[in-house]
Amino acid sequence: MKEKINLTINGRSVTADRGMNVLEASLRNNIYIPHLCFHAELQPAGACRLCMVEIDGQRTTIACKTPVEEGMTVRTESPEISETRKVALELLVADHDTDCLNCVQNTKCALQRVADHVGMNLKRLRRLKFREELLPIDDSNPFFTFNPNRCVLCGICVRTCSEIQGAEAIDFTNRGSEAMVAGFGAKPRIESNCESCGECIVRCPVGALVETDYERPTHQARTVCSFCGCGCGLFLGVRDNRIVSAKGDINSRASQGRLCVKGRFGFRFVNHPERLTSPLIKRDGEFVEASWDEALDLVAEKFSGYKGNQFATIASAKCTNEDNYLTQKFTRAIMGTNNIDHCARL
Repeated sequence: MKEKINLTINGRSVTADRGMNVLEASLRNNIYIPHLCFHAELQPAGACRLCMVEIDGQRTTIACKTPVEEGMTVRTESPEISETRKVALELLVADHDTDCLNCVQNTKCALQRVADHVGMNLKRLRRLKFREELLPIDDSNPFFTFNPNRCVLCGICVRTCSEIQGAEAIDFTNRGSEAMVAGFGAKPRIESNCESCGECIVRCPVGALVETDYERPTHQARTVCSFCGCGCGLFLGVRDNRIVSAKGDINSRASQGRLCVKGRFGFRFVNHPERLTSPLIKRDGEFVEASWDEALDLVAEKFSGYKGNQFATIASAKCTNEDNYLTQKFTRAIMGTNNIDHCARL
């Protein structure tokens, strides 16, 4: 069991685990501190400067990089903190595409929540020099698009690619007002070593990274990915009886919420109009629909006539280890042959 730390936040006594930072301790106790660059699965970066707090005996500091200490007294609001956050927020909004209604993150955007908490003043905003023209959108990747005009340079996608995926396909490029996230040499994402895992998309706090042709699901179904035998857990988003999204199940012991490109984006074949939904049996040279019982009886009848070395099996990497074990057992014990191979043996 982790050692508990007692501290006071905004006059309220709270507890936190040793090793937590002040921002984590506040959020765990339902005390909101504005932030954009923090993510619980990543190392704190302190890039957005929005999580400023006052701590007795210390100078004003950022909560995400300040570890909790026994007896610490924290204030998350003050006139000085409010002014600091407003300046930081205004500089972000000055370079931000504010067409929120056309953004898939609308109502779920971390920047909207920050703006709602900190407050915006149009008179103050008019003093700033806004971006005169929008930057080009990178839609080179077939699975997602990157809109630099909605990026807040929080670095979560960069750290995700490095710390979690280990691909290091993207990083910050250029400086000042020209700074942006891109692949090496500021090339399109498709020309980088991006693995299209989509881990950066699920962690993006705004609408800078979105799935291509994204549709918001009406409900979700918990299941297991069928693309290999790893057993990654996922939630399939459903809308109008169609699968429209997939996201990792953080409670899955096999994958802990992470998915590969197939698990996250490979579900579209389910909705394809030419996908077979019932068995086909050839009659008089033509394939016709049949029931599953009829199809399985026909397979059993055909198999019985080809026992021994006339029979061979190719197992699949989409099956679980248990299913592949049964496949080889069926081939050897029932069909009487060792003619079995697997697509992943190389």
